[in-house]
Amino acid sequence: MKIFSLLIAAAIAAPLFAQGATPPLAPNLPHTKTVLDALLKAGPVMVPLFLLSIFSVMLVIVYLMTIRRGAVVSSGYMATADALLRKRDYLGLLAVSNRHGEAIARVVQKMLDFTTKNPNADFQQVREIAETEGTRVAASLNNRVVYLADIGMIAPLLGLLGTVFGIIRSFGALGADLGTARYVLLSQGISEALVNTAAGLAIGIPAMMFYAFFRGRAQRLISDLESACTHVLALLSLQYDKRVERTPALIEDEL
Repeated sequence: MKIFSLLIAAAIAAPLFAQGATPPLAPNLPHTKTVLDALLKAGPVMVPLFLLSIFSVMLVIVYLMTIRRGAVVSSGYMATADALLRKRDYLGLLAVSNRHGEAIARVVQKMLDFTTKNPNADFQQVREIAETEGTRVAASLNNRVVYLADIGMIAPLLGLLGTVFGIIRSFGALGADLGTARYVLLSQGISEALVNTAAGLAIGIPAMMFYAFFRGRAQRLISDLESACTHVLALLSLQYDKRVERTPALIEDEL
């Protein structure tokens, strides 16, 4: 039995040795495209998508540096404002507010500008000035964050537009009489459609995530700003209560 097996193996191997056969070589397959190649060949819609991606990254960096508590309400400024208001040093607080860039400093500056220019104004008018300026600052914070939401909605729509272009190209290749070349064009159109869809989602999803993050941070900062404005107005109301019996001339001299 062993001898029979050896004879079969020799019979199979003999033609190979006789012909000097060599092991078959691997087929020369085409190189697969990289992600960069696919993006570059994904059609004209990739240009606005690329610009949107750059713009969204820039917005995130800017918001990280500006939408923070130190840019809206700082403990150092609040301590200085508290001390100067208790001393009735309104001109000193106005000078300090001009040097600071916090949102609460701008609100206090508007209030003090109105107070110094209108010494006979009552406290209700000063409160309205503070509320108006605070509302403007809060709206500015919310409007800035909305840009990320806009990108989050526009990017997937642009990706969908590129997908439609790719599908149109694929169906055009199917209808053309190009022989085997139409299958190449068909695959290119499908690739273009899928790449555009993926690019739109890859830009839109992070943009919406960062929008939700910065929207929550902006709401917290607006609450801090309202609390700081309430504290400043409470100190001013005490000063106005003490000035009720004074004459307008003396009030103007103090300011």
